[in-house]
Amino acid sequence: MAKVAFIGLGVMGYPMARHLAQKGGHELTVYNRTGAKAEKWVGEYGGRSAATPKAAADGADYVFTCVGNDNDLREVTLGPEGAFAGIRKGAIYVDNTTASAIVARELHDAAQAKGFASLDAPVSGGQAGAENGQLTVMVGGDSDAFEQAKPVIASFAKMVGLMGPAGAGQLTKMVNQICIAGLVQGLAEGIHFAKKAGLDVENVIGVISKGAAQSWQMENRYKTMAAGKFDFGFAVDWMRKDLSIALEEARKNGAKLPVAAVVDQFYAEVQAMGGRRWDTSSLVARLER
Repeated sequence: MAKVAFIGLGVMGYPMARHLAQKGGHELTVYNRTGAKAEKWVGEYGGRSAATPKAAADGADYVFTCVGNDNDLREVTLGPEGAFAGIRKGAIYVDNTTASAIVARELHDAAQAKGFASLDAPVSGGQAGAENGQLTVMVGGDSDAFEQAKPVIASFAKMVGLMGPAGAGQLTKMVNQICIAGLVQGLAEGIHFAKKAGLDVENVIGVISKGAAQSWQMENRYKTMAAGKFDFGFAVDWMRKDLSIALEEARKNGAKLPVAAVVDQFYAEVQAMGGRRWDTSSLVARLER
């Protein structure tokens, strides 16, 4: 059992912290910008809440963050009441936010200067993966810190992999989102075409999902996509944030992402349709307007 701080109890962080307490058996201190949510978590799962990220991190062996974006991350780590003001030397900081590689390296350097380790560890699997403790975690950082933290991270994960030095976890998450964008658009077009051609979507997917077209998205989203229901996963607003990070990185490293750029604009159309909180499979909705 370790002393663990968890900062950020959103749709992902809330169940991730639960797994650390229940499955991992760790002693949890939680912080959330809305204090009532932290108190609710403590009421359900035990541990204690803290008034600031600094107070949450005080005395912890591992400090986790799972917040919205780069600015949120800097706010809860580097400010005077941020976690980095409270983390002890020798502890390990693990960031599960999907953010830029730039901020991951910035936090890694700041942590080194203060005598503790930092791992960028974004996750994939969505809310369902977080609820079920079945997330995939892509980690950047030093191998020694990774090996120490891996059993703790495994409390909410089915796969935990070290991808390289600081920033490599975030870069891998960008690859993940680039791949998903193309897959979901292809599936949306396929379902849309099948309907227009007068085919039975259920029968079509039943056959092609056993061949080369098979994907996680097909297996898990085709029924809800065909039914026009989009309340089952990762929100369009968050996907656009992630794609913007990937596209900005591509501008720096020279990678060409024509499909990701187009799909990002398709998601902008979905937002304009009122689908900001719809899940990413809602790409089919813009085809069926």
